[in-house]
Amino acid sequence: MIEYADESGYEPVLDGEEISRLARYVLDEMRIHPASDLTVMLVDEATMSDLHVKWMDEEGPTDVLSFPMDEVRPAPAGHEPVEGLLGDVVVCPAVAAEQAKVAGHATIEEVLLLVTHGILHVLGYDHATPEEEREMFGLQRKLLLNFLATRQ
Repeated sequence: MIEYADESGYEPVLDGEEISRLARYVLDEMRIHPASDLTVMLVDEATMSDLHVKWMDEEGPTDVLSFPMDEVRPAPAGHEPVEGLLGDVVVCPAVAAEQAKVAGHATIEEVLLLVTHGILHVLGYDHATPEEEREMFGLQRKLLLNFLATRQ
């Protein structure tokens, strides 16, 4: 189950249904049990700054933070997915909006990218080494582009 909450106060309000559809798409593509729980939350800059200091010991707001719970991983081909509590993905739309301007695309597209990135972190992916970065960012790009192709 995907729980979505927008506590950001960001205007214009972002399409929560599309964000939830993206999350479901990513989890389905990654072979995660459909009854697994994931929370996607949008927060304001002050809340994100507090979380960033508390959990990463870094000042200021960041774009996305992930808080994995159970160590649920994608089911290998031929195996049934295991149900679990995935965790939380927290995104700051105000930071995403600034990044979107620099990248030359819409804020919603940046938020979708960040949610995809956050879900991959919840599923155990990381980008600490060049190899991990290539794998995670390649998968992130593939998932997001395939999802965006379904929008049309």
